[in-house]
Amino acid sequence: MRKSFAVLGLAALLGPSLQAQSPVPPREAKGYAAIQESDLRRDLAYIASDKLEGRLSLQPGDEAAVHWIADEFAKAGLVPAAKDAAGKPSYLQAVPMVEYRADRATTSVTLTRGGQTSVWHAPEAFGAYRKAIDLTAPVVFAGYGITAPELGYDDYKGIDAKGKIVFVFDHEPQEDDPKSIFNGTGNTRYATTRVKLLNAQAHGAVALVVVAEPNRKHLTNAERAARIGGSITRAVPIPLQAIADDELHIPSVLVLDDVADQLFETLAAAQHTTGKAEASALQAAIDKDLSAQSRDLPDTTLTLHLRNTSERDGTSWNVVGLLPGSDPKLKAETVLITAHHDHDGSAPCPADKGGVNEQGQPTPAGPDCTQIWHGADDNGSGTVGVVELAHAFAANGARPKRSILFVVFAAEERGLLGAYYLAQHPLRPLDTTRAQINFDMIGRDEKPSPQTDGLIQIPPDTSNRLNLIGALYSPGYDAVVKQENEHVGLVLDDRFDHESALNVFFRSDQFPFVLHNIPAFWWFTGFHPDYHHITDTVEKIDYPKMTKILELAYLSGWRFANDAQTPVFVENPRP
Repeated sequence: MRKSFAVLGLAALLGPSLQAQSPVPPREAKGYAAIQESDLRRDLAYIASDKLEGRLSLQPGDEAAVHWIADEFAKAGLVPAAKDAAGKPSYLQAVPMVEYRADRATTSVTLTRGGQTSVWHAPEAFGAYRKAIDLTAPVVFAGYGITAPELGYDDYKGIDAKGKIVFVFDHEPQEDDPKSIFNGTGNTRYATTRVKLLNAQAHGAVALVVVAEPNRKHLTNAERAARIGGSITRAVPIPLQAIADDELHIPSVLVLDDVADQLFETLAAAQHTTGKAEASALQAAIDKDLSAQSRDLPDTTLTLHLRNTSERDGTSWNVVGLLPGSDPKLKAETVLITAHHDHDGSAPCPADKGGVNEQGQPTPAGPDCTQIWHGADDNGSGTVGVVELAHAFAANGARPKRSILFVVFAAEERGLLGAYYLAQHPLRPLDTTRAQINFDMIGRDEKPSPQTDGLIQIPPDTSNRLNLIGALYSPGYDAVVKQENEHVGLVLDDRFDHESALNVFFRSDQFPFVLHNIPAFWWFTGFHPDYHHITDTVEKIDYPKMTKILELAYLSGWRFANDAQTPVFVENPRP
């Protein structure tokens, strides 16, 4: 659009408040105008209602959400992107799963050394797997368990892990060094246990044992999770779930510091020191110059005995609808717009506590009382956001050149299962998937909470702020969003790309696609005290802000799907 120099100068002075009034390109305007706050209010009132009982994966409430999303995709005129069991087009991609409850009482880890045995149970040592496991193997220490050829780093260099149990530190080297090749003080895709498991499996290992870094300056994952409270404190824990035919087929065990110290004692004896001191020295040596410190642990054998109290098969669903592109050639390429539909379900109220209804009003304690984790923000907001954008793109008339695959994933809360499943069983080629916009919690203003206290700085005013997570691996994606934000005027924030204590980078459904070198961002308005609590209800949603976020996503999605040049994935990023 043509502007006078006077208007341009005024825009520079006033910033986003004036730029937000700039008209969008006419070819995209009809769909942009179709994004309505009233739609979001109506749809979220249903998705986060008492009727859906908190949308726990493999439960009727989540099934109802699945069918509602599929119906909305059909109303929007999207093309079914999957096939049912009979081979007919369907909006539902089946995600076969195993649901199980780990038996903490009988699960054990046993160390054998010098003819003596030591046996540990939870919480000192604990593992969970989708079926019973019994295995015994020698142990090899493999640093942080990372093989990153693009960074010139390999913890497996010089060791043989075949047929062994690999013992590793959690997280990544040099986390406190802003100049570290591992994204400075942030995370890279190598920091998560799943990637370490896949790497151990690729090296022939039979299991992985993980301990928090001995010199850490952050909470362990278990300590951080405990600070959240809410759902994880329920009397009967939510059952675990796994992909039935997951590409990952070796178990992992988490051990506490005291157990790790005993494992390291065999190295410490030669140095006339303690296992604790040896662990600390090994981490310090790696962090100093990224030199490999991996080695066999002499006379060290572990036996893993993992048991479940129950196991059952089940099927959840990724809901998938396609908007075909307009270009005969480029329509074979794909842009993903995604969220997840599940949350934490419901449970009987504790004897001395009541519940909260869908409007955030307290309900009295009693024998008929039920606590419902409504998940209005997490992730009702993302679910209705994907649905709203599906309607908006379809209503626009003119279509971008590339195709857009709208996906609302299954079982994110159980471990990103639907997203990992689609990445393992793609409906369209991943090598021509150009970008992913992933919504997870886009409906609130970020506020201090026990989970984040002391771990990340929260700005005093977050009422117009959107966190974007993933720019390390695709600065080009980031640039497009910032350019389109000139029409919308949000405050864009990359704080979570530069922290490692909260592990945010790999906690949502964009991450499985980052592992496939796809430019993928998590769009996120931040944590708050209601995260995974029964108080995450619709009356707390910031609908005007959520509408702006969807407007920005619409414009950015158009660019990804229509520009001649698409974002590039950077495999060897530097901070």
